Amino acid sequence: MTDFSIIIPCYNAARTLQATLKSIQAQTCGDWEVICVDDGSTDATLEMLHAASAEDPRIQVHRNIGKGPSSARNCGALVFSSCDVIAFCDADDIWGPEKLSQLKDCFANPDVDAAFGKIAFFQDDPAMAKTFSTVPGAPLSIPMLLGENPVCTMSNIAVRRTAFMRTGGFDETLVHNEDLEWLIRLVGTGAHVIGIDKCQTWYRTSHYGLSADLRAMQKGRACAVRTAALYGHAPTSHSDAIFLRYLSRRALRLGHGRGLPLIFALQGLLRSPAGFFNAPRRGLATLAGALLAPVLPARLSQHLFSR
Repeated sequence: MTDFSIIIPCYNAARTLQATLKSIQAQTCGDWEVICVDDGSTDATLEMLHAASAEDPRIQVHRNIGKGPSSARNCGALVFSSCDVIAFCDADDIWGPEKLSQLKDCFANPDVDAAFGKIAFFQDDPAMAKTFSTVPGAPLSIPMLLGENPVCTMSNIAVRRTAFMRTGGFDETLVHNEDLEWLIRLVGTGAHVIGIDKCQTWYRTSHYGLSADLRAMQKGRACAVRTAALYGHAPTSHSDAIFLRYLSRRALRLGHGRGLPLIFALQGLLRSPAGFFNAPRRGLATLAGALLAPVLPARLSQHLFSR
């Protein structure tokens, strides 16, 4: 039986889609199916998908027009997937060639319900990535998620079908931080989610994507906080400060204005200095960057600061 169902929501992704598909086809574990769900693209995305499917029958193409990425993921995972493990990948991200092999080894442990790895952040050339995320030494928890979400992107998570079904899928009414809200439900419903200390996903930063709308991300987190409350968890001033530091760093990396990084940083410091500086080097670098943003060239800020 095929090991992995890989769900790719697609919308006007012609510029990046080919690199994403090639990175999956280059996997050292070849026992997978790709389920591409197009949301009504108006560029060459659909043509590229059909061409890829004609060359590689492991690639399926489906349409789910105008319903957004959460609906596309639900459609792919709940309707069309056929494997025991579901992995998600966005149409502008890239996987390292060992990712599925590493996940296969991880899921050989029946106690593991979901897993994620480290992320490399890049803009144009994945070989130029110089910033990498870290994975916690302990299983994923709701308090972790209420701070700086170590999973970061849906391209970095694989989950057993049974665990995904328990969550009921993604909340299709959410546009921002729907992944965070779902991860909270995943952990809240009892899933054992672990980190793999290997770089598996190359995440393409963007000035225009949904994740670039930082104010909306802040509002979306409020929905995730309400979900966390259902499982008996509330954000602390410490976790709020970590999240605000994350927004400040992201604003620096994306070049979002001159004042926004400082606004987020000051909000985090006021909320909890201990939380903001829980990782001293990161906290100091973020504060310095936010203070210097008005005079630093935008490209330099984007290069120096990340999540």
